[in-house]
Order: sequence, then structure tokens, then C-alpha cells
Amino acid sequence: MQRYFIHFSYDGSRYHGWQIQPSACSVQEVLQKALSTILRQSIEVVGAGRTDAGVHARHMVAHFDMETALPLEGETLAYRLNRILPADIAIYKIEPVDADLHARFSARSRTYFYYIHTHKNPFIRQSSCQIGYTLDFGLINEAASHLLTTNDFGAFCKSHTDVKTTLCHVTEARWIQDSPTEWHFVITANRFLRNMVRAVVGTLIDVGRGRITIQEFDNIIAQKKRTAAGESMPAHALFLEKVEY
Repeated sequence: MQRYFIHFSYDGSRYHGWQIQPSACSVQEVLQKALSTILRQSIEVVGAGRTDAGVHARHMVAHFDMETALPLEGETLAYRLNRILPADIAIYKIEPVDADLHARFSARSRTYFYYIHTHKNPFIRQSSCQIGYTLDFGLINEAASHLLTTNDFGAFCKSHTDVKTTLCHVTEARWIQDSPTEWHFVITANRFLRNMVRAVVGTLIDVGRGRITIQEFDNIIAQKKRTAAGESMPAHALFLEKVEY
């Protein structure tokens, strides 16, 4: 058996997330169909993560297995895939890897970016969330730094999910200013829970608005209850930025 890694990106606007759904279009389904068509056999792809509906990826990784070597070069397969895939999915590289390397379980870290802007801008409205109130980014970043010393992120996990553990190891969490009116949040961890990043962002924004104190932010984390945290922010401003192995 030979395993292959696919490196690609997608605009998640019209997809119901990464994972195949019984009655909705997903990125996984579209990619599998394209691969199966070109390779003339049933192909199953396994992704590095499960982005939610409307979430984008600048760098997603998936793997697929074949009993024999690819009948064509990786560059040629990538080219042919890009010819038949819709414009909102782009393949960058296909490479052979060791059979024990797993797109999801072998990943050492994943990085997400969440974008916001504070003044109306028609050119970024589909990839950034407009915020209509003043934020104290000094306080927000102080609160964000507390995520680095937290192990249990149950407060930011969507309710009624089948996760076995809510433990995550966050190694980076900070806001970066891109322009006088644009910011993005960077968060890197070994794993993420469903809806975790958007819930974290929503709660940090509550800190920046003065709706909760940093002590109350810490108390929310300690409670480990999703109902205690802030609202989940819109999906269209969230990007899976990088996966590392």
C-alpha cells in the first residue's frame, strides 16, 4: 500500500464543512469524487481536521491510499485535479509519504486565523467579521495569554459533541494588527475542539468590550461549561492557516 498526502486550500463559503454529510455538499465529498474520477477507482480521503460549515482553509492536508503507485506523476495529478475541481478548491502538492503517517493523527499542530475589521469594507466582507464597537486589544491580548496556561477547553467546545477529551495544548494565542482598522487572531494548538476557535474569539471580544473582566474570563475557563462563555463568532472570518507534521 502507498499513502499520499494532498496539500490544498479552499473557500468554505458554499460547503457544509469538510466532512461528508448525508444531505449537504462538503469539501471531502467533492475532493473524493474528483480523485476517484481521475484515478478510475474509489478513493477515500482523510483530512487533517474537520472545519465547520463556512470555514476556509489556506493550508489543509489530507491523505489517501492506493494498492499500487500512482499511474501518473504527483504534479500531473494535481494539475488534472485543478482542471475538474471547482474554482473554490485548489490543489498545491501531492506527495508519497510513509504508510504510518496519518493526515489527522500525525499532525503536531494546527494554526487558525480569525479576521475582524472595525470599519465597513466591501472588499473583505466575505473573509472578515465587521465589529461595530471599540475594543481594548491590550486587555484582549492579556486574556489571550492565559490560554497558554490552560489545559481544559471545555468552556469553548460545542455542546453535545462526541469528543472523548476537551484537553488541548495551545502554544500561541494573540491578536495582530494588520492596519488601522483590521486585526486577526492567531491561535496554534496540537488539536482543536468543535467550534472552539470561534467561541474563544467571541469570549475574548467580550473582554475587549468591557463586558467581562480578565478574572471572569479565567472563571469561565475554570467552569468548563459552554453556556458560560461568549457567543460563537461567524464562520466566514475563520481560516485554517497551517498544519504541521
